[in-house]
Amino acid sequence: MSMYSQVALARRTMTLFALLVLGGAAASPAAALFGGIPGTYAATGLTALPLVFVVVAGVVALLLVGYAAMARRVGHPAAYYGIVARGLGRGWGVAAGLLSLVAYNAIQTSLYGLFGAVVAGYLGGAWWVWAGLAVVLVAVLGVRAIVVSTRVMATVLAVSLLVVVGFVVAGAGRPAAGGLSWEGFHPSGLAVSGVGGALALCVAAFMGLEAPASFVEEAVDRRSISRAMVGGVLVLGVVYAAAAWAMGVAVGPGAVAGAAADPALPWTVLGRLGGWWVLVAEVGLVFGIVTSMLAFHAVASRYVFAMARERVLPEVLARTGVGTRVSAPRGGSLTQTGVAVAVVASFAAVGADPMVMFVWLSTLGAMGLLCLLLAASLAASRADVGEGWWQWRVAPWLGLVGGVLVLGAMVVNVGSLLGAPSGSWWPLLLPVILAATAVAGGVWAVSLRRSRPDIWHGIGEGTPSTHAVPDAVSVSI
Repeated sequence: MSMYSQVALARRTMTLFALLVLGGAAASPAAALFGGIPGTYAATGLTALPLVFVVVAGVVALLLVGYAAMARRVGHPAAYYGIVARGLGRGWGVAAGLLSLVAYNAIQTSLYGLFGAVVAGYLGGAWWVWAGLAVVLVAVLGVRAIVVSTRVMATVLAVSLLVVVGFVVAGAGRPAAGGLSWEGFHPSGLAVSGVGGALALCVAAFMGLEAPASFVEEAVDRRSISRAMVGGVLVLGVVYAAAAWAMGVAVGPGAVAGAAADPALPWTVLGRLGGWWVLVAEVGLVFGIVTSMLAFHAVASRYVFAMARERVLPEVLARTGVGTRVSAPRGGSLTQTGVAVAVVASFAAVGADPMVMFVWLSTLGAMGLLCLLLAASLAASRADVGEGWWQWRVAPWLGLVGGVLVLGAMVVNVGSLLGAPSGSWWPLLLPVILAATAVAGGVWAVSLRRSRPDIWHGIGEGTPSTHAVPDAVSVSI
């Protein structure tokens, strides 16, 4: 019996531009500008936040080098699952697959809390009503071809980047000290107690840039996967650092931590260019959250599809659709929608604050994805290759060293990231959930090896042969 369900995603439909858009949309620059950057300033009191973004961008870029090399080589839509299975062993691959599902679903569903809170703040009403409408919208678009969503994402991403550029111009054009200050890039600013929390918060701003690897089966050229990911992290590293610098310049580096405690700070700075800039930014923020949901939804649904195709998950989730060639993984999409409905309904039923939902779940997801990036880099460093020492040896090991330090900072500061009272044990629940998920994946893998060796030997093998699922042919005269 074949290891694969005879079904595949539409090949050669995702260009380099589409992959860049997906990664950028998932990271959501607008959300970073109006939420992440001022929140990090306020929570840590750090003045050198622009430099922290540069450092974190460098670490993430190094981690993505090995990850991208393995993604191209393995060619698996469930990227972490396939990479770890091929590099570290099938049991570890299943553990990584389940951990990926938890991480991506946590980030995706967290955005419903953010969306509901933002829209309710503008228009009134219950947050969960707006979140429910967003669930419906994402569900409708999620079962359609991803190229349809990327057109919307491209427009929203362009508007978001334009708003960030406008913000930088507004902040630098009227500096608080009467002249431009470069204190935000001084290394001495890192020698403070809040640097660990800042590192952790900055990492979360880059999560999503690894998303293009899940579209390797649909990519026009596999080389575009690494170009999209590494190019994306370098571009957003500059964007985030510039925005953080401009915010510090606008109110003064020494005063920015106190000023950032007021959520209106970025809007006030942007308003220097005119009221219509604020209106465009508000619309861009709302739609930026939606497109980020769409991007993470697409990734999570491909993980379900690819793992179900290898029968690690129920096979019906891969067969949901029409024929052997599907433009969207409908089974995975419907599964992700079901998870989102359950989470939103649960938080609404207990009357929880939607921002608590956003902060806790997004932190859980970011921590999980950083662990997976470390695992992928370790897998790359162990690959049996005869050339390419930079991408297979040097970059992965440098990324591992930097990534472990950042992960340690994230775990140590998880309480402050979540706003938990000092001494509370609740924040430690997040790493416990991730560890328990990985253990459950390992146990499931052992069970498959004993009871279903045919499935065990097919774990992480990649995509079906074109002979098994041939590409559709269209001829016109």
